Amino acid sequence: MSSCVEICFWIMCVRLFERGITYVGTDYLSHLLWDKYIDFEYTQQEWSRLAQLYTRILQIPLHQLDRYYNSFKQIASSRPISELRSADEAAEAAVAATSTVETAATEDGAEAPPGDPEAPKLEKSTETEDLEKFIGVREALYKKAKDWDAKIRDFETAIRRPYFHVKPLDDMQLGNWHRYLEFIEKEGDTEKVVKLYERCLIACANYPEYWIRYVQRMEEEGNMEAAADALSRSTEIFVKRRPEIHLFSARFKEFQGDIKGARAEYDLLSSDLAPGLLEAVIKHANFEHRQGNPEAATSLFISAIEAEKSKEESRALPLLYIQYARFLDQIIGRTDEAREAYMASVEHMPTSKVLWEAVIHFESIHAGEKRVPRLDSLVEQATAPFRPDGSQGLSAADREEISSIYLELVDLFGDVVTVKKAEQRHKTLFPPRKSSSESKKRPSPESGSVTERAKVHKPYAGAHTVASPAPAPPAYANGQVQWGGGYGPQGYAQQPQGWQPPPQAPPVQPQQWNPGYGGQQDVQGGYGGYGGYAAYGPPQQQPPPQQQAGYGGYQGYPPQEVNGWNNGGW
Repeated sequence: MSSCVEICFWIMCVRLFERGITYVGTDYLSHLLWDKYIDFEYTQQEWSRLAQLYTRILQIPLHQLDRYYNSFKQIASSRPISELRSADEAAEAAVAATSTVETAATEDGAEAPPGDPEAPKLEKSTETEDLEKFIGVREALYKKAKDWDAKIRDFETAIRRPYFHVKPLDDMQLGNWHRYLEFIEKEGDTEKVVKLYERCLIACANYPEYWIRYVQRMEEEGNMEAAADALSRSTEIFVKRRPEIHLFSARFKEFQGDIKGARAEYDLLSSDLAPGLLEAVIKHANFEHRQGNPEAATSLFISAIEAEKSKEESRALPLLYIQYARFLDQIIGRTDEAREAYMASVEHMPTSKVLWEAVIHFESIHAGEKRVPRLDSLVEQATAPFRPDGSQGLSAADREEISSIYLELVDLFGDVVTVKKAEQRHKTLFPPRKSSSESKKRPSPESGSVTERAKVHKPYAGAHTVASPAPAPPAYANGQVQWGGGYGPQGYAQQPQGWQPPPQAPPVQPQQWNPGYGGQQDVQGGYGGYGGYAAYGPPQQQPPPQQQAGYGGYQGYPPQEVNGWNNGGW
């Protein structure tokens, strides 16, 4: 390169290549970029820079790593070692060669005279050894990268779409990214972790869980600047309309002491992104309580309840009532206000089984003389087929289940009179069911026919007795006789297939009472069976599914659709 124009052109190209290498040079499929870089250096005939470029490539577990290693060996064997070394390597080799000559002369006891005919052989031998060492260093790098490639190859080949697209990824792709990230977090260093997260967030930019995971990982690494940057990109650009990322941002900012920023996130959710979202309301109220603002927390619940009342059918309203009353009772100690909130809830939604269960649970955990009378009054209202205004009450299955719950509670808290009253009411409202098919019994020998009695009194086959000939046993449709030979071992061994009793109808299962309602009197224990509120809606005409979670958690929120958004996406 003799002219300034060529020098400037070379510098600009190198800068452009290095910029690309900085961003994607370690990607598994970045061989296309490396190929262009190699071609450029090859045209410049700068063998030293080309050798150093191969040295960089052999340290990266690329998809075509073997091809680069073979290409490097071809170049190294075709060029003199002096053209392949960098300036630093050439200086180190010169120092090593001088030291070797001096050591050999010292061992011979005299300094080698100039023009010694053995000197060229020594130099040639040294050059061959240096070339082997030069290749050996790169081979060690190649083997190390190859070992790492064997570990990540399955993850990399499972990535079918490394670029961004508005079309959702399938579950297999999403799961592969999670497993790949878990592996790198355990095996790789911080630089590898960051690189993989940035690659992942290209293909998975529309998925808040990956942004949340990235922020949490950077926080664990102590890199708060990178964590804040990732959180900002997610909430302001890529998934700015997704409520879950703003809920996470509010919690993250609260943990970092940014109370104003956390409150702003909650306000954004309630006013714009997802007004009425159950999880947002509850977490916002809990946040205000942690900041010493119980009145603000209660006002949030009241506002949300009033907003849900205006809707024709709200699946979140029963849960809001329960969380509000629970907050009043267990958090700020306003038991009377909590009781009023519960009674208002069942008055507004009398066909909600989950609300009736919550009220019964509330009264059962508050000891006092009025506990059993209050429970009895509630159960009497809940089990009535019709409301005082003539409207339909709970379904028969729900009423029977609530009555069964009360039987356990009254057996635990009540006296003989109340227990007897509860059992009588339950028997009156829900009489025992009879089996649809009567069980069939085989007639006894005493009441059987002559033929059956003859079979029973048939003498032992080996006995010498004279018996009147008995009627032949009846033949069945399959041509087999019911009874075979005698009653001895041989007789049983040769006995053909006999009469089989008809199949019995399955016995009626007794009413299964929810075990979570018995024997727990403390406030924190409660009922272990009625916390899974997500399975219930306001009007219920069918028997509810089996309840799962314990009372005391609200993670199992029902799917809500807010402004076109639901848990599955827009």
